Amino acid sequence: MKPKILNNGLIFSNGFRFVGSVVVDKGLFVRISPGRTAIKDIDRDNYEVVDCQGKMILPGVIDEHVHFRDPGMTEKGDIATESRAAIAGGVTSFFDMPNTSPQTTTIEAWENKMARAAEASMANYAFFLGATRTNIDEILQADYTRIPGVKLFMGSSTGGMLLDDDDQIRKLFTCFPHVIACHAESESVIAENRTRLQNEYPEGIPLKLHSVLRSRQACYEATAKAVELASSTGARLHVMHITTSDELDMFSPGPIERKHITAETCPHYLCFTDESVETTGGLTKCNPAIKTADDRRALLHAVADGRIDVIATDHAPHLLSQKLGGNALTAASGMPSVQFALPVMMQLARKGYFTIEEIVERMCTAPAKLYSISRRGIIRERYMADCVVIDPDADYTIKRDDVISTCGWSPYEGMHLNFRVEQTWVNGQPAYVNGRFTGRHTPLPVRFDI
Repeated sequence: MKPKILNNGLIFSNGFRFVGSVVVDKGLFVRISPGRTAIKDIDRDNYEVVDCQGKMILPGVIDEHVHFRDPGMTEKGDIATESRAAIAGGVTSFFDMPNTSPQTTTIEAWENKMARAAEASMANYAFFLGATRTNIDEILQADYTRIPGVKLFMGSSTGGMLLDDDDQIRKLFTCFPHVIACHAESESVIAENRTRLQNEYPEGIPLKLHSVLRSRQACYEATAKAVELASSTGARLHVMHITTSDELDMFSPGPIERKHITAETCPHYLCFTDESVETTGGLTKCNPAIKTADDRRALLHAVADGRIDVIATDHAPHLLSQKLGGNALTAASGMPSVQFALPVMMQLARKGYFTIEEIVERMCTAPAKLYSISRRGIIRERYMADCVVIDPDADYTIKRDDVISTCGWSPYEGMHLNFRVEQTWVNGQPAYVNGRFTGRHTPLPVRFDI
């Protein structure tokens, strides 16, 4: 098979942009050449040319926070369907969360997920282990060249994996040398809010009060506790889905490789406000709850200044029947995001909230640095050839018929975009081209250099 040249695209690599060409061979980026190259000057007998004139070439997105619902909740989605949605969205690697059924809290459950992904996934894959009151000793024995880290739920969410035993949490922070990815909400604050609101609304807490139920205080207290523990123990803490301006004060700007406490947010916190939960009938209901317009503005600023290190999707599909018609307690929390997150974030960049280089850093490169991923996240010679070709001059509106996830809907329906994923390459092979899957599946398990 001939080497391929992605020719004359606008390449985004390691904080720079330049027009040039990328040569892909045997699964790797083997040459990156700045400057335009005339097609007539390419040896067509020895190279296959992919014309990228007028297009952007980005590293593949590394989505370090997805819920693909496999096993146990596959009516909402599974590794096969959701990895297809990921590929259509320019996501070439994903890390799946442990709150499936059974929960990924043992090495055996993790191995079963890995075997399933080897059969079904279209994208590169990895799976977190989940921390519980009883499994700390087991997770300390796992192989973290193959596992991104441990997920800690300090606050209950889908799957019931709350860990609220302070002694076990401190043991984890003291003994675990790898990434602790934390869902930080105070269960005691949420419980107090629930009791008060149920007394006020005995027939059901209205959807519009979801952000009061799962309040900013709940987020702040749990995040402060996690940050204090990490500061005192030296643990490698990554706080997921930050939602409030208050929490941002606990994080610092600067290069991610210099930090041992980092922060993530998600596209829906950058696009919506708490009012959307009611206006969409619950489609944007998620945990932690989306907060105010002021919080949204603060988060957008923190993406630009580096206090937010990573943007991940928290892709969490539910069927419409599980989302609509409920209240703040009964409507399912979570939404699908993996297919449209990259174009939506690039649209926000066009509006001036941050640069495309910053989006590439937060969605592609920083996750690779955070988890010490082997040879991914940057368009660089001898790195794995995961990349995305973007048309920056598309003109379309997201429609329900566009949705690939099993759940069949998107919170971004009706949004007008100019950026479209035209091609997605995984390990040197085009997996998705011009709206079609090529059938050339070459995913690999993600490896970590620890």
